Amino acid sequence: MTLQENLFGGPPATQLPDRPEPQSALESGTEPAKVVTRWPDFSEGWAALAELALTENNAVAAYAYARTGYHRGLDQLRRAGWKGHGPIPWSHRPNRGFLRALAALARAAQGIGETEEYNRCTQFLTDSDPEAPAQLGLA
Repeated sequence: MTLQENLFGGPPATQLPDRPEPQSALESGTEPAKVVTRWPDFSEGWAALAELALTENNAVAAYAYARTGYHRGLDQLRRAGWKGHGPIPWSHRPNRGFLRALAALARAAQGIGETEEYNRCTQFLTDSDPEAPAQLGLA
């Protein structure tokens, strides 16, 4: 069974559209700040900024970047038919930006002592795709 198959009649998996230009820019080494300046709705760019801030022990900046990526991703999920619940599979490459932003938001929340937010984000990540926390080092 894949996440796209739901034997319990729940919502189908949401798959964000592919974003080849910003994804390619990020993968080719373009600085994340330049990527989000050109494509401000690209969650993966915001996630990369948040992850970088976390490696620099700057949880406050990471929180801001991750929250931006998270909200940009929520907007895109809703446009893709997501109704606030249901699978968001890690295996679908375009979903990873949102999931990375969500994981970075959890880490940053933990870094600033925001325990409720950390718990909410990690639960949301698990609910989105049970494989995602392990893929993102939160398992």
